[in-house]
Amino acid sequence: MDEERIISSQVRNQEDTALDSTLRPKRLVEYIGQAKVKQNLEIFMAAAKKRGEPIEHVLLYGPPGLGKTTLAGVIANEMGVSIRVTSGPAMERAGDVAAILTNLEEGDILFIDEIHRLPKTVEEVLYPAMEDYSLDLIVGKGPSARVLKLDLPRFTLIGATTRISMLSSPLRDRFGATYPLSFYEEDEISQIIARSSRILAIPVEESANTIIAQRSRRTPRIANRLLKRVRDYVDVKGDGIITESLAYDALGLLEVDALGLDMVDRKILAAIVEKFGGGPVGLGTLAAATSEEEATIEDIYEPFLMQLGFLERTPRGRMTTDRAHEHLGVSLDSPSKLFG
Repeated sequence: MDEERIISSQVRNQEDTALDSTLRPKRLVEYIGQAKVKQNLEIFMAAAKKRGEPIEHVLLYGPPGLGKTTLAGVIANEMGVSIRVTSGPAMERAGDVAAILTNLEEGDILFIDEIHRLPKTVEEVLYPAMEDYSLDLIVGKGPSARVLKLDLPRFTLIGATTRISMLSSPLRDRFGATYPLSFYEEDEISQIIARSSRILAIPVEESANTIIAQRSRRTPRIANRLLKRVRDYVDVKGDGIITESLAYDALGLLEVDALGLDMVDRKILAAIVEKFGGGPVGLGTLAAATSEEEATIEDIYEPFLMQLGFLERTPRGRMTTDRAHEHLGVSLDSPSKLFG
């Protein structure tokens, strides 16, 4: 399961939640990376403040672990308002969203993570709430049923999704600003590791920082998790300082290679090379060959492998590239070396 992988970009457990909370920046100036998004947000929020209005509804999208939830909290802090956090799967009925909306104050932010997983009935309740700041509730049943219209405070909805294509057009069109979050550059990840190590009081040599950053899959959440795991190793095997050699040994023990690939990534690449001659192979066939779910391969594993240029999606199926073969140390003429 992806949730069990050390390099998973998903929140895996309560420890992850606590770590994220401890290390989250509170202000835009503290938020590292996503420079264009920050520049646009600065203007967006400054204009709203000048008018004395709440900001328009905001949609954030991109792979997990890149800071969408953090950015929502930063926006709330910058605007000086409260934020209410929930998720698409948690809002099962129209009454759930009604209960939250009627308890918001003027200017408050409602953050909905995984907004693409909202039930259709809940989504339809949001339309008038986002557009007209009103709530249409049906009271009673049958012929005696009537519509009760409730006025809502002017609030801001911030939605976050890893799959923007799954949002319906009516919902997507009601967001005033849409920002994509992209994978971070290695130097930005190094800055995040340096900041996190200061907060957690973990001494890290610069060369060790580089090793951790290179294996962090250009994702802040993974960088912070690896830093914590390397610290655990150093506390047992070292003297409390994360050195280059100790970082290298710790990440080797975790089976995270120089590019951040773990055994699951290598299993997927190996299956395409070993069983299908480098591809093309259909997603369903690949899922069966690796005992992974199709959605997990498509949403979790493939994006990073494609970012590295190791995997290609073609109309006929998935194919590994020469770069992948070079990294794995195999050729299509002798793929069995991968397992030798």
